[in-house]
Amino acid sequence: MSTRALQGGPLRHRPIPTLNNGDRLDAEEYLRRYRATSEDVRAELIEGVVYMSSPVSVYHGGPHADVVGWLVIYRIGTPGTLVADNTTTKLDRKNVPQPDAALYVASDFGGTVTISDEGLIQGAPELVVEIAYSSASYDLGPKLTGYARNGIREYIVWQTEEEQLDWFVLRNGAYDPLQPGPDGIHRSEVFPGLWLDGPAMLAGDMARVNAVLQQGLQSPEHARFVAGLQARRTS
Repeated sequence: MSTRALQGGPLRHRPIPTLNNGDRLDAEEYLRRYRATSEDVRAELIEGVVYMSSPVSVYHGGPHADVVGWLVIYRIGTPGTLVADNTTTKLDRKNVPQPDAALYVASDFGGTVTISDEGLIQGAPELVVEIAYSSASYDLGPKLTGYARNGIREYIVWQTEEEQLDWFVLRNGAYDPLQPGPDGIHRSEVFPGLWLDGPAMLAGDMARVNAVLQQGLQSPEHARFVAGLQARRTS
């Protein structure tokens, strides 16, 4: 009898190993194990290390919903952009995150992100948001490093316990803070018209958040951006 038979037969008949927090894997092996995991499990591969999330509390879910709502309103006013909520994103061999929210340009409007046959994002969305209730150490650590190396142009981290919102913009391969204007409003450099009143978002004042965003959507730079997207649209 062959050694392979003694060990349980061909490899293809062996059960897929379970996915565990702290596993060091490449993207393909991570996805193979993740596909075999229960659907209620959320995991990410960051810089080659598996991170498995705890149950999501309202302290994460509430801010998450507000951010997604803000981005969806921008999408409605900006044809050619798309929003993804909690979507597995394959960046490179060591990074397969599941960002809380992402905003990106659709491929038929000139965007570089593609969608795999199973619905995963492939490539770097232009903007990613993470809600860091219990994950700030890696959202602002290895995840920030991986996002910068893969060319995610803007990265927002909302630290809910610290009541702090940081907006980063990629310059020369590294993230710099995106400073608010004299009026206290953050204005995206990648998505013209995507304006944010950070203190209002932190306070849960979504009426104010929406009012500021509407001002951005009515700005001349946003109109030029939409016209440019339409000009790049393919059939």
